Amino acid sequence: MNHPQAPVQPRLPAAPRPRPRRGTLVRAAIGGILAALAGLAAGAVAAALLGTGQTPVVAIGSAFIDRTPPWLKDLAISLFGTNDKLALKTGILIVLLAFAALGGVLAVLRYVAGAAVVVVLAGLAVIAAQTRPDAGQTGFVPSFVAGVVALLVLRLFSQRLAGLLHHPDDGVTRRGFLQLSAGVALGSVAVGALGNVIGGHRSAVTDARESLQIPVPPSLDPPTGVQVPGAPPWATPNEDFYRIDTALSVPLIMPADWKLRIHGMVDREINLDFAALLKRTVVHKWVTLTCVSNEVGGDLIGNALWSGVLLKDLLTEAGVSPDADAIQSTSKDGFTAGTPLSTLLDDRESMLAFAMNGKPLPLEHGFPVRIVVPGLYGYVSATKWLAEIEVTRFDQFEAYWTPRGWSERGPIKLSSRIDVPRSKASTGQITVAGVAWDQHVGVSKVEVRVDGGTWQEATLAADASIDTWRQWHWTWDAPRGHHVLQVRAFDDKGNPQIESQAPPAPDGSTGLHSVDIKVG
Repeated sequence: MNHPQAPVQPRLPAAPRPRPRRGTLVRAAIGGILAALAGLAAGAVAAALLGTGQTPVVAIGSAFIDRTPPWLKDLAISLFGTNDKLALKTGILIVLLAFAALGGVLAVLRYVAGAAVVVVLAGLAVIAAQTRPDAGQTGFVPSFVAGVVALLVLRLFSQRLAGLLHHPDDGVTRRGFLQLSAGVALGSVAVGALGNVIGGHRSAVTDARESLQIPVPPSLDPPTGVQVPGAPPWATPNEDFYRIDTALSVPLIMPADWKLRIHGMVDREINLDFAALLKRTVVHKWVTLTCVSNEVGGDLIGNALWSGVLLKDLLTEAGVSPDADAIQSTSKDGFTAGTPLSTLLDDRESMLAFAMNGKPLPLEHGFPVRIVVPGLYGYVSATKWLAEIEVTRFDQFEAYWTPRGWSERGPIKLSSRIDVPRSKASTGQITVAGVAWDQHVGVSKVEVRVDGGTWQEATLAADASIDTWRQWHWTWDAPRGHHVLQVRAFDDKGNPQIESQAPPAPDGSTGLHSVDIKVG
């Protein structure tokens, strides 16, 4: 018996996915940003609890710095100067939040897609943290915690906003979103504040620095120098001294925890702590430091009184192999510099410095101990937060900046700068003043000219040694109009500075500093 078949029902097309309104997308983007901020706050607390500086932003920023080509480094310094690290952190945060906003939008449409964005960002931060020499066993944890928290908060926002896809005029859902946003924002602020409270290590190191008893230099009185309004003082105050390094997060080292190992091609390995360092013979020396990234006429230069222990004494005690020609110094954060051994054993009094202008080193300038070598650019010598010195050979290692296109040895080049006037002047006799430098060689003469005319000799101020800059001044009977001033310096053998223009990379800029002056 045949049974009649039921009629086949036509398959209805799937209901189209609701098209979100602009307001829903904006809320979703805000939710993604707040989820990221909550994650970053949680990561900061994790970093504080673990005593590491590897927050997600620092981890990504440090990895970026490690892979920065010389031209980009110079561009950043020329644009932002000593605020380059703040600019980098701000830029990284903006990029992270932009991707977080994208993740928030995707999560409302399909949570897995939005979550994938968060996972990728957190994964990059984890990998970046693990590549840092100072990451330790737990350096990745803050970024991992940040990713987990961001995923959880993002889930809350996506669930709350999903209802607006079907009911865009649902006032209850909109109020719920506002309440959730306010709660997450306040919670992030509270968690961030908690991280600052827990992360009191900087305060502890600051307190230890301020209470430190160090040998006092016999006199802090510098040479009088040139007393002209607008000209820099002969001695650069600590707070005004330039800072260029690769540390996005300043290493925090208690003096009691500081240790130095001197090893390698030596007869005897030396291990030194801070208390033992202070018991050694201390020297006090005025030295001008210069960054290789300094453009012609730039301000990445400073002069200070440094106090410390001669490296020559320590290396002699260790017994350096006659085959060695370099040291590789390593910072707490993993930065390395290669320094010619000859510059540490000659008469220039290179030192392990623990004080600057009569006070313990500022945290940002290498506290508790750094290296100071007169006559060399900082990238090959001025290692801050010093942790290790290996006596070696240049053909057996590559320091941090060498594979990035910078020269191996980095002797400072003779240069000069006009500080006043810089743009405007009144008619009549005015004082033109500036500085010239050629550390551990010396400056014998400075000349100035106007509008390409005859060079006129300037008056040199007193100095402390050939390892410091020379201030100079010249009186100009300035006529009305626009004029161009130029300066050049001569070393102690009478050789003039190089006039042809060259950029900082790979071994320091050259050229004459010129300023356009409007007189009237």
